[in-house]
Amino acid sequence: MNIKPIRTEKNYEDTLLRIDDLMEAEENTVEFDELDVLTTLVVAYEEIHYQIEAPDPISAILFRMEQEGLKQKDLVPMLGDKSIVSKILNGQRKLTTEMIKNLHEQLKIPFESLFGKLKYV
Repeated sequence: MNIKPIRTEKNYEDTLLRIDDLMEAEENTVEFDELDVLTTLVVAYEEIHYQIEAPDPISAILFRMEQEGLKQKDLVPMLGDKSIVSKILNGQRKLTTEMIKNLHEQLKIPFESLFGKLKYV
């Protein structure tokens, strides 16, 4: 096992190919240990070079609504009346701390998505 840090895109691609070769490795083998170490290196490299930003709050809400088959009226208990829901989804009104808490608790939308880059008018 000759393992080195991933420093370049080429190293990264080569490591992914090696991981693919090792995917069938059985536990408690040298190959499995190599797979474990290489996977850790890839995760570290990706955290630096392929960061994924959290969606803006409105996109996060709309995405969850689509996933759950929800309509605007379904958000009324969490956000207030229909006009407030409409204004929030159109970016005309900000989410309050209480609304963010409700969305997180009831729809399981991550806080980092709800507090993300706020893009409101």
